[in-house]
Order: sequence, then C-alpha cells, then structure tokens
Amino acid sequence: MKHLHRIGELCFGKKILPKAVLKWIAKENLWNLWVPKSHGGLEASLTEGLETLRSLAKLDGSLGWTVTLCSGANFFIGNLQKEVADKLFNGNNGPVFGGSGGVFGTADKVDDGYVINGRWKYTTGAPYITHFTLNAKIREDGRDVLKDDGGPLVRSFLLESEQVGIIHDWNTMGLQATATESFEVNDQWVDKAYSFVYDEFYLPDPIFKVPFRVFADLTLWVNYIGMAERFLKEAETIMADKGILDDLKKVIVDAVGKCMGHGERIQDMVLKEQDIPESYGEKIHQTASDSVRCLSDKIIQVFPVLGIRASAKDHPLNQVFRDFFTATQHHIFSPLGRRNHL
Repeated sequence: MKHLHRIGELCFGKKILPKAVLKWIAKENLWNLWVPKSHGGLEASLTEGLETLRSLAKLDGSLGWTVTLCSGANFFIGNLQKEVADKLFNGNNGPVFGGSGGVFGTADKVDDGYVINGRWKYTTGAPYITHFTLNAKIREDGRDVLKDDGGPLVRSFLLESEQVGIIHDWNTMGLQATATESFEVNDQWVDKAYSFVYDEFYLPDPIFKVPFRVFADLTLWVNYIGMAERFLKEAETIMADKGILDDLKKVIVDAVGKCMGHGERIQDMVLKEQDIPESYGEKIHQTASDSVRCLSDKIIQVFPVLGIRASAKDHPLNQVFRDFFTATQHHIFSPLGRRNHL
C-alpha cells in the first residue's frame, strides 16, 4: 500500500471519508481483506489482516475503524449459501457490507422469506455500503419463535441498501468520518437465502474456522492499539520530557504482544484443525478488555501534561484522543456490552 501518510492526511478532520480515500480503499481491495481469492478478495491470514488493520488505525482512527467494520461484515461471505456468495462476490465491483450487531428488529416468516421491520444502531460506513446486515427475532403469526432454552430465535439478514433508510444521528466527538449512522427497515421482504447464522460457514477457507466473536475481539482490539500508537507518536513530537510517555509505551508494547500472540495461536490452531475452546475465546475477550482499559488509563494520564496544543482542534493529538475515547464506547469491550448483541 503506497502513499499511506497522504491517505491519513486526507481523512483528518473530515465528517465523511473523502472520495479519494474510498477510491484508494477499493483499489487496494481492503473491503475484501478477508474474502477468499476465489471470490475476488485478498484472502489475508488472520495475522496479516490484523497487522493491516492496525496500520490503518495508526494512520487515522476513522479509516481503520471503517475498514475494520466493513471488511468484517464482508467476512460474512463465509456464512452465505454458495449461490448467494457467488452472485454477490463475482470479482466485478464487489459489495461492501456493513451493519449492526444489535438485535433490534423482527423478521416475520412469509412464504420463502421474511418481512423485516425495525431500527438498528449503529452502522459504520452507512453512506458507502451496498448491503446492510442486521439481526432480528424470528416470528410466526405475530409471535416470537423460541429456542429450546426459551429465548427468542435470532437470525442475521442481508438487505440491499435500497431496502434501508439511513437515520443521520452520528453526532459524536470522534470517529466522525466513520459515518456510523443508524438505519431502519419497514416491511421489507428478504429471501430466506439471504438469511444466515454466525459461526455456520459454507466456505472452507481457514479464516472461517475462527469463531466470529474471537475474530471480532481481535480485529477491534488492533484498532485501539493503532490509535494509541498514533497518540504516542504525536505526543513524542511535542513532549520535552519523553520519560513521561514510558508507561504508555510499555502498555502499547504489551498490547501488541498479547494481541498478535493470540492471533498467531488461533491461526496455528485453525491450520492444525484443532478445536478452539469457548473458554479460550473468553480469555481473549477478557485480555482485550483489560488491555483497552490500560491503554485508556495511560492516555488519560498523559493528556493533561501535553499542553494547550493538544487541545487545539487542528492538532492530530486532539483528534486521536477524541477518536480513541469514542471507540471505547463500542459495546464489544463494555462490561454490559454483549447483553443486546450477538
């Protein structure tokens, strides 16, 4: 990937990713980071992809976050039935997926499909994506379909952008250029072939053997690390006493080692066709959550001694700070975060 510094500069201070940046993302095929080469993608290994996402987040928080979430949604190609995957990912201007992890709507069984209704928060890259993914409770005759444990049956769905209404409510202090808007769906029919379930895969590639929650934890974790690295880099340019940054450096190095170490182990287990225990996935999640909290603590300790320049809206430190702490509001590493998400 060439001209990376220039790409980061183009993103600075924007409310939406510039056309030049979107064109560059498409040219580099980053939306399809995890998509198999057989379907026009880069087919990155887990560790290759994590390094790529980390480098993008270091350039610009919104850039890294958008590519992470949208390429992560394109990861769902592995969950789609073959005829749907072949139709959508045919190598010619492939789709860009994006969506919400929350269960905020309903899907009523009708004929060979479902009628979708609801409103979902939030979808990164809403203005750019061609297909929206969402989770909804399945209903028959107006009643929730229940699983054996008594909980509602939930499935994921893929809708074309024309079926979705974007709600422009992204008014945050940071990650502004991610354009992470809410969306609503009103009485839209979706063929059952465009319904899927996380962790049920139809493609054999190694990346799809990684449990989705582990995949989500690792790919978002590297974004926090990348943004912290950018914060450190910018802080070093204005700090006279660089020793104040030592604790932040140590936490970043520790985060990189742990994240990539888990990525390498997961990748090795997958290639050896070993089962990945749920307990190990929970360990990764807890380690990532602890790591993000440590990064947050160290950045907060450093920021008050950076001087007024770091508070100027036109200084990169200010944007990185706002981007990082906006990112911490994502549900994935929140103590209560998974209550309403898959």
